Amino acid sequence: MDDRTREYLSGRFGDYYRGTSLSPPPDAHLREWGHIPWTPGSGTTMVRHRSLYDLGDLDTFFADTAPRHAYFSAARYDDPGASTMSKKGWRSADLVFDLDADHLPSVDPTDASYAEMLAACKDALGRLLSFLEEDFGFEDLTVVFSGGRGYHVHVRDDAVRALDSTARREIVDYVRAVDLDADGLIRTVADRGTTKRVLETAGGWGARVHEALVEYAHDLRSMDETAARDRLMELDGIGEGRAETILGAFERNPEAVREGNVEAGGPGVRRLVGALVSRVTATETAPIDEPVTTDTRRLIRLPGTLHGGTGLVVTPIDREELDAFDPLRDAVPDRFVGRDIGIECERSATVELNGTSVSVRPGTNTVPESVGVFLMARGAARKTPER
Repeated sequence: MDDRTREYLSGRFGDYYRGTSLSPPPDAHLREWGHIPWTPGSGTTMVRHRSLYDLGDLDTFFADTAPRHAYFSAARYDDPGASTMSKKGWRSADLVFDLDADHLPSVDPTDASYAEMLAACKDALGRLLSFLEEDFGFEDLTVVFSGGRGYHVHVRDDAVRALDSTARREIVDYVRAVDLDADGLIRTVADRGTTKRVLETAGGWGARVHEALVEYAHDLRSMDETAARDRLMELDGIGEGRAETILGAFERNPEAVREGNVEAGGPGVRRLVGALVSRVTATETAPIDEPVTTDTRRLIRLPGTLHGGTGLVVTPIDREELDAFDPLRDAVPDRFVGRDIGIECERSATVELNGTSVSVRPGTNTVPESVGVFLMARGAARKTPER
């Protein structure tokens, strides 16, 4: 990034902060603070091991410093400004989750547009929140658009604060279905003097697999017998004989499917359930970034600040407004709306921001400032001299 571009972005970030009042996280005085300034050259410098006392008034600090990126720690410390981690005196930490579009198996960053990447990441966020709220019963959740390629979720329930890295990794493994025990999704229940094995339908991965089983059985019943048999035989371990056994069991006893009874239909149905476990865990996991969640001393972006790689706001989102949230509209700073600027580009690009699609060509372009800041922050444009 050349000097003119860096100075322009630094100045406009400062203008943003001078018109913004930031909301600190709970227990802000117990957290470590860090930021990355607008240093010359291609490298970056992390300034960390700062306490809120070191920063002083938060709004004044940001107005004066206008950092490129800003962070606070998930952890609470006795002495957050101590120069080494061993001297800080760890007390507790929020449970933090990071979803990044670059890590989604369904997204190819070299092919997908920025808008498509964010849409896929929002879908994954919905799955993650289902695990956190329904499976774990967490209540104190803060959802944040990272300002870059994804979302953060901060869990601050009292029950999670003291968890060590090993316990946090177990939560990660559950959400990502790592080494999921398929047999553990099935329980044995008493039924008229005997026992039967049924999927756990009350919640968790068992309920997800049971929902897939009910839907799969419904689809099979809507087909003719040949098509239904062929579809079953697409699954590993199910040949023609087992396919016919499964179809017969579904026809004779549809109630068994609704109950999650894996005994009805014999080993064929049990094999079908096993195949559905693999399918469900492949499509319904939330591909979170494990190191972020397991690190009890992690620095995470401060909501309300600007992301130095996009110029978008790190935006907290009310839970009831999540469905309607559009990061390409709602995270665009008002400070960067309402005027055009000149930029120089080396290659063509199309940017979708604030409800419009703007295409640039190699050479000099006049674009809305939010688009110019986005491209310059990503290293795809330079600021032209002011006239």
